Amino acid sequence: MKKIAVTGGKGGVGKSTMAVLLSNEEVRKGKKVILCDCDIECPNDYLLLNQKLENEKDKVYFEFPKLIKSKCQKCGLCAKTCRNNAIFQAPGKYPIFLKELCSACGACQAVCPYGAIVPEKEEVAKLFLNKVKENYFLVTGLVRTGIEEGGPVVTKTKKFALELAEKIKADFIFFDTAPGIHCSVISALKDCDKAICVAEPSPMSRIDLKLIMELCKKMEIPTEIILNQADLSDSSGIEKLASSFNSEIIKRVNYSSKLVEAYSKGKLLDFKI
Repeated sequence: MKKIAVTGGKGGVGKSTMAVLLSNEEVRKGKKVILCDCDIECPNDYLLLNQKLENEKDKVYFEFPKLIKSKCQKCGLCAKTCRNNAIFQAPGKYPIFLKELCSACGACQAVCPYGAIVPEKEEVAKLFLNKVKENYFLVTGLVRTGIEEGGPVVTKTKKFALELAEKIKADFIFFDTAPGIHCSVISALKDCDKAICVAEPSPMSRIDLKLIMELCKKMEIPTEIILNQADLSDSSGIEKLASSFNSEIIKRVNYSSKLVEAYSKGKLLDFKI
């Protein structure tokens, strides 16, 4: 089974579109494919494939810290320990836990010398499964609004997809990452065989492509590039960047009004590039 991340750094370059089209291509070759949408804050692969998020298969829970005021001595150790700045404590006051920033790591509970912090289980995300067609499955993670630390949700979304892949003996699993180089993207990239980086011939895309390729290099993940809207501008900057990372531009996709129309109508399932 080949595990391939489709990423790109910059948003809006066609990352999800290419993830869907690459998956389609392997399905047409007779391969068993899972497409896993790891852009948990704004998943859209299901829309591009004209699917609905109705088949909920699992939930993701965090254990957020809960304060027992009768035991708290207002020492401030929990706030000093939190690496995410998810605990606010004014002098002489009880600490306040900010769930929006909390990664549920449990460090505050571990360091509290008075046993004043206990875990409280709470649902933060849902996992959905769509059978798009025979031998073609879509796994979608959708996090609750307001949860900033999505890395653990992406990890659990990937785990569900990988277990499904083992069960059905999939040939390919494509992980469609979020834009950027933050924790959720790192979680999606982890343990992949390679990363396909989607870019467009623009200065901003080139800058973000460099960042994501530097990240992949640090993670020892080989990279390839798909140049989307390749005919809209000079691509020499992307070509030089690819060369500097010993990477290859494997596809050049020119602007296509037919592709735009299929995208906007959620009809990418049978589209070919």
